[in-house]
Amino acid sequence: MEKRAIGRSDLMVAPLGLGGNVFGWSADEKASFAVLDAFVAAGFNLIDTADVYSAWVPGNQGGESEAIIGKWMKARGNRADVVVTTKVGSEMGPGKKGLSHAYIKSAVDASLKRLQTDYIDLYLSHWEDPETPMEETLGTYAELVSAGKVRVIGNSNHSANTMFKALAVSTKELWPRFENLQTQYNLYDRAGYEAELEPFCLKNEIGVTSYFSLAKGFLSGKYRTTSDFAKSAARGGGMGEYLNERGLRILEALDAVAHAKNATPAQVAIAWLIARPGLVAPIASATSVEQLQDLIKATELSLGSTEIEHLTKISAP
Repeated sequence: MEKRAIGRSDLMVAPLGLGGNVFGWSADEKASFAVLDAFVAAGFNLIDTADVYSAWVPGNQGGESEAIIGKWMKARGNRADVVVTTKVGSEMGPGKKGLSHAYIKSAVDASLKRLQTDYIDLYLSHWEDPETPMEETLGTYAELVSAGKVRVIGNSNHSANTMFKALAVSTKELWPRFENLQTQYNLYDRAGYEAELEPFCLKNEIGVTSYFSLAKGFLSGKYRTTSDFAKSAARGGGMGEYLNERGLRILEALDAVAHAKNATPAQVAIAWLIARPGLVAPIASATSVEQLQDLIKATELSLGSTEIEHLTKISAP
């Protein structure tokens, strides 16, 4: 399978990332192992998680996803075959958040322990931290790269202006630069990324990965009426923001292309992202092997220019 470079780094990944946010939440350890096994068996290698996954679940503290991935890599002996992304900065408890030197040094060691590994392939600032100077954060990352604990750095949810400042600091200090932006992006949620982030990342050769690639599941076509929200206790509650005239118009366009291609709406939505310039890999989660197989087929789907243009026009914000 053809692999793509993340920014200017030497990290090469297949064009679909597996979201680990469901591990320890809507997928228990057994189900998570099955999905991870099938993902790697199909030739994919990018696994995305964060230290905070899945602290929002009653009884969880955060770190559950990393721990499951760590157990799986240990059991399979395949650490060198996968590219692991995790994130730092989200609140893990009272006083445990942000991008300060002290907190990152503590958090990375905790992530490494849960992942049962000596290094993290791609380490991301999960959110901007206005209370910590960019120099402090990037200097800490430079230390981690030098120590071999982190291979490549990036960010999630940062603005183009913040990334511009970060690149200036990295260039001045000769420190590792952000090679990846992970951002919310899909056929419905387009405006925030395309306005400033997309041209900035293309110009500076920053590889982009998208989360909520299926708009939290809406673009699968599973939620077409309010009564459909009950289909998922985890996702149904968030569908209200998408179930409107524009959302239904996008689903109609996905249905048409899917029918012509003998595919599913989810496959078409993912294929549209894969074809987007500068987008290295959409990230999507699966709680079962069956869901995963649907996503994998998207990487085998070739959309024509006419179909891409139609979807782009119909889904315009």
